[in-house]
Amino acid sequence: MLSRLSALLQQAVDTGEEPVQLLESFRGHWKGITNYYIVTTDENLPVKQTDIPWRLRQMVDILVYEEKQSESGETGPCMEYFLQHKILETLCTLAKAGYPPGMKQQVLVLVTKLLGQIQQPLLPHVNVHRPVQKLICLCGGDPTSNTEKEEAQFLTTVCVKIKQDPYLMNFFIEKKNFAESQRSLSCSSEKSEVEQQEADFTHAPRLNLAAGASPSHTDQPVAGKSTKDKGTQLEKNLLHAVLILTSSQEKRFALKACESLLLLVTLPEDVTAQYLVEGTALCGTLADRLADLYRLIPEDTDPGQVELLGRVNWRSHSAAASDGADAESFPGRGDVVSFLSWLHYCDQLVGEAHKVTAAALAREIRTRFFHKVLEPQLLQVSEMGILSSTALLTGILAHTMSPQLLDELVCFLLGDGRQAEVPVDPGRPALRCQLIERCNHLSDEISMASLRFFEQLLQKSHEHIIYNLVLRNLSDRRYVAHNSGPEEAAADSELLDEAEELEDDPFFTDIYVGSRFPAADWLVAPATTQAAAKANGKPGVNRIVHSFLCLVPDAVKTSHLVAGSGYDTYLVDAHRSFQGCCARAATWSRPQRPGAQERCRPVVDFYEGDFLRMLLDRMSQILHQPYDLNLQITSVISEVALFPHPQLDEYVLDPYVSLGPGCRSLFSVIVRVIGDLMQRIQRIPQFEAKLLLVRKQLMGLEPEDMVDHATMLKGVIVLEEFCKELAAISFVKYSPEPD
Repeated sequence: MLSRLSALLQQAVDTGEEPVQLLESFRGHWKGITNYYIVTTDENLPVKQTDIPWRLRQMVDILVYEEKQSESGETGPCMEYFLQHKILETLCTLAKAGYPPGMKQQVLVLVTKLLGQIQQPLLPHVNVHRPVQKLICLCGGDPTSNTEKEEAQFLTTVCVKIKQDPYLMNFFIEKKNFAESQRSLSCSSEKSEVEQQEADFTHAPRLNLAAGASPSHTDQPVAGKSTKDKGTQLEKNLLHAVLILTSSQEKRFALKACESLLLLVTLPEDVTAQYLVEGTALCGTLADRLADLYRLIPEDTDPGQVELLGRVNWRSHSAAASDGADAESFPGRGDVVSFLSWLHYCDQLVGEAHKVTAAALAREIRTRFFHKVLEPQLLQVSEMGILSSTALLTGILAHTMSPQLLDELVCFLLGDGRQAEVPVDPGRPALRCQLIERCNHLSDEISMASLRFFEQLLQKSHEHIIYNLVLRNLSDRRYVAHNSGPEEAAADSELLDEAEELEDDPFFTDIYVGSRFPAADWLVAPATTQAAAKANGKPGVNRIVHSFLCLVPDAVKTSHLVAGSGYDTYLVDAHRSFQGCCARAATWSRPQRPGAQERCRPVVDFYEGDFLRMLLDRMSQILHQPYDLNLQITSVISEVALFPHPQLDEYVLDPYVSLGPGCRSLFSVIVRVIGDLMQRIQRIPQFEAKLLLVRKQLMGLEPEDMVDHATMLKGVIVLEEFCKELAAISFVKYSPEPD
């Protein structure tokens, strides 16, 4: 406290008297403020050059001290005087009039301190929440105002109080859906005592206010106030003020407003959520701003730099921007970061808001941003535009974590189809079709960007993604060759016997001859594990792992010639990735094994679907594609193979599944690639030496020199490593979990 007040209080304590002097001091300060308007002659004198700020601080200090000294928790005489004489209403009227200049700032500070430091609930008092509402209407109106700091602190304090007692939000809800009589009553009760004093303060600098007099003695409404004016006033509510401040150029004030908005949307009451959705422009404003920020991103922004940005946090971005640390490392970076920052904020709002508000905001973002702005960008034909929009789409996907918004994004990208695909379907979603087709684009850059997007998409925790892209075409197992009647069981048994005999075939066993691949390099499960796997309806893990490890012939293998390139190096990554995938799919409904009822003659021929067809087509060209592109393709296929689903395991990872006529699987495609490879290497002199040199170059063990057939040689290396990765995935998927 200031020295004068401290001396006064100390005197009261020393004399042992009740602090009745507090009330006299409080009334004296209020009288000093009101007398200023009676005796002043200078209308333009700033408030800071008067004693008004000092007197307001003294009044707050007295109220705080009075409450601390009260042992019973009852309202003290100073607070009673403050409430009964409607001092706050008078001050808010003076703030609106702006007289003397700067008065609004002083009143904002006073109310913020009162609400923040007084422990007893003040907002339920009609003589507090009505002027607070009025003060809220003064916030956010002028972006050039010098009171943004005080407005941000004031609005944050109000929102914190409402969060602590959500019922208080009822005082700030404009009940537009109520009957006209109820709304008229509400409006008249709020305005009748205030509007006359507003006119007086606005039009006359000299106000006849005696000490303690109330400005609400005149209950007649101001003449000339139209219904239109009242309607405009209703729009200036708490949410409107907070929303306006979230777009402040001062990032620290915008950050405070964003925090305040988070407090409001997380209120638990259904009526509040309904009001935010139906009675305000909350959802539309947030979605439109997201669309506007996206439009501000320059068309020539480097897509590669966009992908390197990573995740943006809206809190840290706002803090960095306010400190001037958000430097432009590449043209357009600031616009991209601002967009992703606001997207991250919207995603957090959706994730934490009341379910009604969350669903409405997610729908608005889909309508106003995904469909109206993002979709036309994704469907354009310009190569630069495709690369830029795809990079931004991948960033959007990375920043979308809330279930509701992710649901809207996934359905926007893929459609809601869950029936098996057909090769020619005029009704298939155009955007989904385009995104998949671009993975097989003439431009390797576009193919890479599109494949990276799908890799990111497959890592999201959403069941519809893998089902729409893959599982809906495998659910009825039409890829399996049909055996009718009692011969089916015998045929299956014969197939298993033939599969076991393959372990004695030199093609499948030459990998283990000698010391080239010791046991540590393939880690075959013990016999007890194999027995448990068969009991669970799964093929033996040994056979699956052996098949993939032996798929690439010795003549084209080089990993055994370089240290640290064994199959076991993939096991740790495969186990970690599979555990993460299982965690994402823990709540999804899926069968434990292919059901016997699914083994029926297909009505139509099997079609793997647009996505799997693209992946298998790309895989069949692995010897003819750039190295980086091959890595990306195999990475996407690995993401698919990791999903825990019996039909997917059977189709993608089981080499012994009996495929129907015209059907292909990943294993069969690799077999054909190897057949083509074995023919081509006959025409390449010193093939093994060149292959080893290329592997060492890729590992950084040799300098990058030109080598003939480099594309094919790199493809062979990718193929060998991919087979080891598939073997590791098979091992972690087919091995039964320990009890």
